[in-house]
Amino acid sequence: MDRHHYDREIVDMAASLTEGQRYKFMELLQREALNPVEVFGWNMWLGWLGIDRFIVGDIVLGVFKLITLGGLGIWQIVDCFLIGNRARDKNYETALDIYEHVKATRG
Repeated sequence: MDRHHYDREIVDMAASLTEGQRYKFMELLQREALNPVEVFGWNMWLGWLGIDRFIVGDIVLGVFKLITLGGLGIWQIVDCFLIGNRARDKNYETALDIYEHVKATRG
């Protein structure tokens, strides 16, 4: 998911909430969301250990990346291009969970 599509989806979710729900939604999302640039930094620093994949919740891929030492560096380079989108995908999943939680509560 690209950044613009992600931003549009978040704005649409927030727009469908009441003011109190919107405040709660944005507060929880800011606390829980991953920063794609930060995850990219983890990939550059310790990506050969799979740390970036562990952070975004891809445990199995993280273990494989750890065992192969980042695919001898190749997987780490590929993840330089993929990990930002994966972080946004994870953020979108988190936003949907938060949205459903906030929508179910009153206020």
